[in-house]
Amino acid sequence: MSQVPERPSLDGLDVKWSEHWERAGLYSFRAPGRRAEVFSIDTPPPTVSGSLHVGHVFSYTHTDIVARYQRMRGKHVFYPMGWDDNGLPTERRVQNHFGVRCDPSLPYDPDFRLSSHKGVLDVSRENFIELCEQLTEEDEKAFEEVWRRLGLSVDWSRTYTTIGEHARRVSQRAFLRLLESGEAYQSEAPTLWDVGFRTAVAQAELEDREHAGAWYRIAFHSADGPVYVETTRPELLPACVALIAHPDDERYQPLFGSTVTSPVFGVEVPVLAHRMAERERGAGIAMCCTFGDLTDVQWWRELRLPTRTIIGRDGRILPEPPAGLAGSRGRAAYAELAGATVHTARERVVAMLRESGDLDGEPRKTVRPVKFFEKGDKPLEIVSSRQWFIRSLAHQDAMLRRGAELVWHPPYMKARYDDWVRGLNGDWLVSRQRFFGVPFPVWYPVDADGEPDYRAPIVPGDDELPVDPSSEVPRGYRADQRGKPGGFVADPDVMDTWATSSLTPQIVCGWGEDEELYAQTFPMDLRPQAHDIIRTWLFSTMLRSELEAHSLPWRNVALSGWILDPDRKKMSKSKGNVVTPLGLLEQFSPDAVRYWAASGRPGTDTAFDQTQMKIGRRLATKLLNASKFVLSFPEPAAGAEVTHALDRAMLAALDDVIRQATQALDDFEYTSALESVEKFFWFFCDDYLELVKQRAYGGDDQSARLALRTALSVLQRLFAPFLPYATEEVWSWWHAESVHVAEWPVPRGAADGGAVVSLASRAIGAIRKAKSDAKQSMRSPVEHVRIEGPVSELETLNSIADDLRAAGNVTRLVLEPSEAPLRFDVTLPG
Repeated sequence: MSQVPERPSLDGLDVKWSEHWERAGLYSFRAPGRRAEVFSIDTPPPTVSGSLHVGHVFSYTHTDIVARYQRMRGKHVFYPMGWDDNGLPTERRVQNHFGVRCDPSLPYDPDFRLSSHKGVLDVSRENFIELCEQLTEEDEKAFEEVWRRLGLSVDWSRTYTTIGEHARRVSQRAFLRLLESGEAYQSEAPTLWDVGFRTAVAQAELEDREHAGAWYRIAFHSADGPVYVETTRPELLPACVALIAHPDDERYQPLFGSTVTSPVFGVEVPVLAHRMAERERGAGIAMCCTFGDLTDVQWWRELRLPTRTIIGRDGRILPEPPAGLAGSRGRAAYAELAGATVHTARERVVAMLRESGDLDGEPRKTVRPVKFFEKGDKPLEIVSSRQWFIRSLAHQDAMLRRGAELVWHPPYMKARYDDWVRGLNGDWLVSRQRFFGVPFPVWYPVDADGEPDYRAPIVPGDDELPVDPSSEVPRGYRADQRGKPGGFVADPDVMDTWATSSLTPQIVCGWGEDEELYAQTFPMDLRPQAHDIIRTWLFSTMLRSELEAHSLPWRNVALSGWILDPDRKKMSKSKGNVVTPLGLLEQFSPDAVRYWAASGRPGTDTAFDQTQMKIGRRLATKLLNASKFVLSFPEPAAGAEVTHALDRAMLAALDDVIRQATQALDDFEYTSALESVEKFFWFFCDDYLELVKQRAYGGDDQSARLALRTALSVLQRLFAPFLPYATEEVWSWWHAESVHVAEWPVPRGAADGGAVVSLASRAIGAIRKAKSDAKQSMRSPVEHVRIEGPVSELETLNSIADDLRAAGNVTRLVLEPSEAPLRFDVTLPG
């Protein structure tokens, strides 16, 4: 136990107690031997690409409140932290920070040292990865400092990274098991492609953005005259493989089964029917090009159309014309487009259409939704490429059933999950054409002609994992056989970051490596996360658990909302409207910032509000001062009992608060729990303490002293998950152990005291108001207080009359029965 300081202060408590917790190993997980005694949390590994912002502080505080509560409930809390340090955000940060660009064709330089340079420096893949590891290590230290300062009760000994050796081994093992079972496969297929990052992207990473463009009305030629088509992408004319109209559209029924000729390029294409064609849009007939959008892909697949690809992975028109463009006129027109950007190609095709007379009228400006990669700044293209997929369409029904088994907090968020699963239109694309990620553990034999045989992948054994095929050699081969006929080549791709993050339960619970830990922590109890990544992290984790363990990965999911800036926009680093937390933690204290975070209800977006932090600081400071005040009273004697009506009523009301807070936290409703505790605390400080302090100070009133200490113990423990530093400080003044491993309070079973508490507050409030209106000190005497009202209420007030007189410094207190509602008449001297 420590001494009660003369002037309690929040300043410095975070440093004092976080160091103490670390030395004591207070939050270290020790497996108890029984799964029922464990509460395990699948904590989101934040993306390590710069700095944390208050949105992170907001949601991670919610998780820590639950962890601290469960620990006080007697659970062994399994609460590891991870860093998501691979993927596009990290690569982009490294490129910008160091001024480098990865060129996989360059050899590794073991003596590479970064020096000042102008422009962009090309480095080998291995050297680039070393720079990524260097920068993420620095970022991770800064992130951990913020989390420790905030008071997260994480077991830091179990920290992991998504690019670390353990995570790579788990990711590669899980992939190879899916490959063996046929749930992972490789396919050459149309792929959504970000031309800026030069990588494939998955359906879950798309977002629609309004994009300015124009409608162009162009003429195809038939034996019966022109057929007009309206398009926003005339540059795809050389990729056109058909015209498509709705089968019930009478305008085009005579054309079905015939062919028309494309303008400028002179390619004969069929006119076909498909129910996805929109009769009301444009001319009601559309070009099917390979590929302009996902509808083109559907038509191409279902109608078995040829492929005429013209856009390369760099977003430019390919140098060679596609198959089917055989005429000299068309090939000459194509030569004017080769190598051009999509924008330039559009301008050139429109100029050709004008010259040929096939552009009908002038383009009509429009703004329409276009698909972007969520982290990209250019519209996506669709290119044909060889990619790895994990089957998800085949498991839609199973995933919907799992969604129904999962307990959702708040419940209405389940609808977002169901909508996403029902709306899946393809399997999960998990390969990325990047560098800093988990490599696919696959090589391919090279045939006599120097071509890789993708049908016979070479895979390592489980004991060899993790492997990097780009630098390691498969069993049975030599290093000098890489890329040569009769030798081997490595799969060049890495896994999407979600393909690793979807395995966080397996990574932290010891899947395949620590079966005892796995049995006591999996399936986990809680997945806390933001609502906007239901379609990515939540769904992908559930899919991987279904494919591997045929179970849910966790029993509960708690969704947090976004933090909004003053313009009600989501705070994000990409928008440049974030507030970093360190300054707030220093200005207001971690407890105050946590108070603000706890005010945000599950699933609800919350405005960034420093006013709430000021209120939180006031609350934490009041807890310090009220605790000091209560502990200044003499200790109750051994065997003392609570006998006074007001004391018993106060403890009965506190019982109700315990029940409310416990139920709320069991349901992950941390905001409701805090509200009920805080409301009672202010009654305790403002009313009850004033009413009983004379009894507690003078004479030998054991009832008040025992009630005060009992209530203080309960309140300090109820606040502990929310205000960990202030509660640890005040608890240490009169207890040897930490409040954070103290037993969560339970109701004492006291009789109902709500009426007494309510009437006591009204009475003392009326006396205070009279003094305040008269601009007199709260300590000034009151000559006469007359209370009229129903007999039952007067009897209650009479049981606490002595406390009212003492608290209000009242000379004469008169209670008079009346049929009218309760009325207070306060007379001051003079």
